[in-house]
Amino acid sequence: MQSHDLRKSFLDFFKNKNHEIINSAPLVPEHDPTVLFTTAGMHPLVPFFLGEDHPAGKRLANVQRCLRTDDIDEVGDETHCTFFEMLGNWSLGDYWKKESIEWSFEFLTKNLNIPVSHLAVTIFAGDMDAPEDTESKEIWGSLGIPENRIESLGKKDNWWGPAGTTGPCGPDTEIFFWTGNGKPEGLPSQNKKWVEIWNNVFMQYEKTSEGSYLPLKQKSVDTGMGLERMLAVLNQKDNIFETDVFASLFQIIASNSDIKENISSNKNARIIADHMRAASVLAFDGVYPSNKERGYIARRLVRRAVRAGREINFSSPEDFALLIKEVAKLLTPHYKFSEQAVSEAPDIIQTEVKKFLNTISDGLKFLEKRINNEPNLLSGDAFEIAKLTFFMFETYGFPIEVTYEELQKQKPNLDIKSVDVLVRELFKAHQEKSRTVNAGQFKGGLADHSDQSRKLHTATHLLHQAVRTVLGEQAAQKGSNITPERLRFDFVHSKQVTPDELKQIEDLVNDQIKKDLKVEMNIMPKEEAQKSGAIGVFNDQYGEMVKVYSMGDFSKEFCGGPHADSTGQLKSFKIEKEKSASAGIRRIYATIS
Repeated sequence: MQSHDLRKSFLDFFKNKNHEIINSAPLVPEHDPTVLFTTAGMHPLVPFFLGEDHPAGKRLANVQRCLRTDDIDEVGDETHCTFFEMLGNWSLGDYWKKESIEWSFEFLTKNLNIPVSHLAVTIFAGDMDAPEDTESKEIWGSLGIPENRIESLGKKDNWWGPAGTTGPCGPDTEIFFWTGNGKPEGLPSQNKKWVEIWNNVFMQYEKTSEGSYLPLKQKSVDTGMGLERMLAVLNQKDNIFETDVFASLFQIIASNSDIKENISSNKNARIIADHMRAASVLAFDGVYPSNKERGYIARRLVRRAVRAGREINFSSPEDFALLIKEVAKLLTPHYKFSEQAVSEAPDIIQTEVKKFLNTISDGLKFLEKRINNEPNLLSGDAFEIAKLTFFMFETYGFPIEVTYEELQKQKPNLDIKSVDVLVRELFKAHQEKSRTVNAGQFKGGLADHSDQSRKLHTATHLLHQAVRTVLGEQAAQKGSNITPERLRFDFVHSKQVTPDELKQIEDLVNDQIKKDLKVEMNIMPKEEAQKSGAIGVFNDQYGEMVKVYSMGDFSKEFCGGPHADSTGQLKSFKIEKEKSASAGIRRIYATIS
């Protein structure tokens, strides 16, 4: 089965089950400060799991583009990738476990013709917080899954969430496919030949800040099936790289590298194909290589691809541009990207490749100079050599393997193994520090839709309109970030905002707060919303029906929510700082009392 066949089959199936097919959200979450990227199909739907009305209704399905970089160093093995596509269907307070499980079973066994004998499932075993999920167990049994293929496991395996410290969560049931030869054996936790292919999450609890698990007023279903993994299973492949989503990328790599045979098995080729697919989609969604936040991830992906390319003589910037164009060809039929971003991406990535190749050249010169100036360096402490190697990587993005090669040219008998052990310890410490920073930056979790965050979200709308009023309508929003403490708002403007202009903006927002304007929400066709004057900052991600939030005659925007009930709840608004975010983009930090 090909990828387009699986996408279509999945969406058609759930459309026939009265699901509305919604657009994929961008990789950059619109109003979620808790994650850098959209990492699952449910991320853009969090407000709706918490009770907000979705303009498309209570039954939804889509193919969501996702990005995860936690396991970036593992890419190149059989299963890990950074960019992936997630097939998902959702019930927002509508159907429950019976329908969800029965439809999953029907799609797998009827539409995909997977034999029941090759399926096994796991369910939540229960603990002091919640009972065993006997309901799911009984449903699976009624469908013909024998008891010796139903395994009860704990929270580590069969419980989802909350994504942060508090919020929606609940038991899940995972579906596994037997990939081994011969008759299926054992249970999923006992045999690695059982591969997970689908996960049905039943969000029926809310974890409180006190650690209690309370029943949710609205019970919802969230399911996810990885496109790449499912394609590998259906085509009887033992890895995701032998599927059609990678085939044409490998052809380009083979045509322009030293690897001509079994290229889908080559680790370096896999890294190039995966990372350039991810960097391409990031660029299509407006994330370009840089030194900060999301841009740093994009830069890291490109540089890892270039380092892998050097190993197989695939290092021409023009060849990398070919990969970007091929990814666009593969994915633009399925996703709504900005045409301008897609057309600009090859040149942007090509420029980044050139810069990094120059960086490698500069790094070689620095390394040579350091060795010449410190003749005893390579005869000294292995830890000093390890620190130099790590410094080269961190400062220049210089490939560790290249550093080792250069060091051994100077000293052939250098104990690289001992140095490498120390380098990996330095990496481990660095990664732990990064995790700690990220945990602090994103500690709110997906469920951070507290009253304060709702108020700050509302303040962002008021600020957007105030900025347009004072600076002109061209000062359109380019992004926002909300934490429980403050809001950050990016907008188009070619010069620094003057203190007088900032005061006018701040006063205008506070005027609307004093008026205690009611925040009203209406669901309407997108075309009607546009004609009414509503501002749509992220138009490409919206479906045919949209939610429009209005605050008197002052502000009207497309938005998913959530918001305060009235502007008076914000009490007061204060601009803390204004600065440049990038060329032609300014940034305002603000707080409310």
